[in-house]
Amino acid sequence: MSAAELGYDAVVIGAGTAGLTAACRLAEEGARVCVLAKGIGCTHLAAGTVDVLGYLPEAAAEPAPRQRPTGGPTAALVREPAAALPRLLAALPEHPYARTGRAALEEALAWLARTVLAGPLPGYRYLGGLERNRLLPTALGGLRPSALIPETFAAGDASALRRVAIVGSPALRDFHPRLCAENLRRTGVQARPLSVPLEFDRADASTLTLARRLDDRAFRARLCAELTPLLRDEEQVALPAALGLRDPHAVWSDLERRLGRAVFEIPTLPPSVPGMRLFEILSSALRRAGGRLALGAEVIGAQRRGARVHSVSVRAAGHERRYAAEVFVLASGGLASGAIELDSRWRASERVLGLALEGLPSAGERRFSPDYFGEHPFARVGVALGPQLWAREVENVLVAGAALPGALPWREGSGEGIALASGYRAAQLAIEAAGLARPARSPAGAVL
Repeated sequence: MSAAELGYDAVVIGAGTAGLTAACRLAEEGARVCVLAKGIGCTHLAAGTVDVLGYLPEAAAEPAPRQRPTGGPTAALVREPAAALPRLLAALPEHPYARTGRAALEEALAWLARTVLAGPLPGYRYLGGLERNRLLPTALGGLRPSALIPETFAAGDASALRRVAIVGSPALRDFHPRLCAENLRRTGVQARPLSVPLEFDRADASTLTLARRLDDRAFRARLCAELTPLLRDEEQVALPAALGLRDPHAVWSDLERRLGRAVFEIPTLPPSVPGMRLFEILSSALRRAGGRLALGAEVIGAQRRGARVHSVSVRAAGHERRYAAEVFVLASGGLASGAIELDSRWRASERVLGLALEGLPSAGERRFSPDYFGEHPFARVGVALGPQLWAREVENVLVAGAALPGALPWREGSGEGIALASGYRAAQLAIEAAGLARPARSPAGAVL
């Protein structure tokens, strides 16, 4: 190994849910791990929930209630993911869940719940599991099925939601309570919009601005003083998902106490405050286990020795450095992240490690649907796989998250579930194959 080359047991490429989950689990088992990422992953864009399976594709659906996913075509709504998974896998045997296995999915959900509870946000926790989906309001007033959710979302479950005030402010440009309330009323919920004047340092405040202000107890007191006279009896309160960055459990509890009623968060446009909380929890767990996170480190090439990747070249801060490892986990994303791309001649490629792809439409076949919200065949494209999650053409690369082929996460409501399960399972496979588990170490390096 050269002086400019850093050596690890495992290198994870990508800092989204899949990459951070894989890295955390590897580090917790004692492996020396480094996460390389060009930037922040999907956490800051996602709602902060884990949507395992919200809708069944036509091939897997049985007669069931049908619902229109937000902005999309009608689909079979999944109430119980555990019961629906066998039908999904029977219809789509190459689906990522078939490769991870149900056991890894269940273990990953339980692991994440424990990790959140033990994280840096005191009292903050996630609720749920495979048994049932909760139907939660979106910023547009639709209902989104989610399996594992922050406790601060729980009171918004449509099964128990009757009367709710959707609270916003003219200063917030990324949340419109009237739009949300009007659409939510179509689902049978008695919803009405409320607007309260809020003072910010800038005229175009975002929910991130509100989250930072709500961490201040005095600001919360002023908000509740404005809001209390406007509320009606037995009315719950919905706020944009901004109930604090540093201590969301304390913010949520304080608001419920002051208002004397249930309060819940509704996800908004990015940046996602609950997603930022999840990133902080996972990156903190990684550091606590002795792992390293290198942001701003773009992988620009790979060096192979025979059928193995020996190292990857990274450009960061104008310098190039190599990272060598026994095992690599590719969790850089798919088409949406730019890790898989189409050039001007319709040639598809995996840009990070140059791996082969599978699921590509044949010459002359349709790649995309003319309907923006339709089923796009190219969306199922991913890295070509061998057994389980191993890349087909190299021996020591595992694939996780949106780089996996065979799924339509947006249509299925399965993106975060696939990311979590595949990241968790990739860590298991790496440990089993390369014998990476070692005595766990404290951050100071002492064997525990």
